[in-house]
Amino acid sequence: MTIRHLKIFLAVCDSNFNTTKAADRMHMTQPAVSLAVRELEQYYGVALFDRIGRRLQITEGGQKLREYSLHIVSMFNDMEKSLRNWDSFGLLRVGASITIGSQFLPGYVKAFSALCPDTKVRAIVCPSKQLEQKILNNELDFALIEGICHFPDFICEEYMEDELTVICPPAGGFCHGQEISASEFRQQNFLLREEGSGTREVFDRAVAQAGFSVTPIWEATSTAALVNAVANGLGIAVLPHRMVADALKQGQVLAIRVKGLDFQRKFHIIYHNKKFLTSSAKTFLALCRGEKACPNKSGIPDAGCGLSE
Repeated sequence: MTIRHLKIFLAVCDSNFNTTKAADRMHMTQPAVSLAVRELEQYYGVALFDRIGRRLQITEGGQKLREYSLHIVSMFNDMEKSLRNWDSFGLLRVGASITIGSQFLPGYVKAFSALCPDTKVRAIVCPSKQLEQKILNNELDFALIEGICHFPDFICEEYMEDELTVICPPAGGFCHGQEISASEFRQQNFLLREEGSGTREVFDRAVAQAGFSVTPIWEATSTAALVNAVANGLGIAVLPHRMVADALKQGQVLAIRVKGLDFQRKFHIIYHNKKFLTSSAKTFLALCRGEKACPNKSGIPDAGCGLSE
C-alpha cells in the first residue's frame, strides 16, 4: 500500500464512486484505477465498495479508510510542501570567532536576512577551538574562524586576509610606526588573547618561527579589555588591526612594528566534509566571500556593499 493508492481511492470517492471519472482526474486509465482499489482491498482484507450493478457504493470499511486517507494524504501534502521548501523557511546555524563575530558577522547576517528573510539565523560567537568542537557535534552548519583548522575531516577555506597590529601605550617609550628588534620585543610585558583563540594562535606561531616564546602577564577573551590595559601602560598587545583602529585614531595607543615578525593571517570558512550545505548556507558563504551582491538600504542588490573589505 502506498500513498498513491490512497490518493486514487479518494479520487474515486470524490468522483461519486465513478472509476472512469476518477481515472480522468488522476490522468490514469480506468483499469489502473480499478486495480489500485482491488490492491487496497486485498491488502486490508476488507471490501471498500459494494458492486451493485454498474455502480459502486462505499462500505462501512470504505468509509473508515476514507477518513484515515483524508488525514494521511493531507499530512503528506503538508510534509511535501514544507520539506521541499525547508531551505527557504529553515534555520541556519552559524559560528564565528571573536574578531569576526564582533566586526563582520552582524553585517553578514543583516545582508543574508535581506536576501533570505524566511530563513532564521542562529549565531554563536566564541573561540575557534570551541567552534570546531560544535561542528564535530553537529551543533553548527559552518563557522568563520581567524585561526587554523585542527581537524583533517573539515573543509577549511581561506576567504579573507587580515593582520595583527602590535600596540603599546603612548608613554611607553616607543614612537608610532617605530620598528623594534625581536629581542627588544620579547622583553616587553605582554597582554594577549586567551589560548585557543585564532589571534593567539597567529601570535604564538609567529614568535615560535622567530625562535622564542612568550608568557603573557595578562590574558583575556575581551579585545577591549586588552586595549584599555595597554592604554593604561600595563604592557603591549598584538591584536587584529580592525579591532584597534579606533583606539589608534584617538591616540589611546600607538602601533609599532617588529623586525622579522609577520603577523599576517587569513580568515577561514570551516565545515565538516560530510556536511550538506543547503542553498541558504551557500548564499551566506557567498556573501562572506564577497561573491554575492547584498542589498543596500533600498533593498536593491548592490554589488558594492563592501562586506569583503
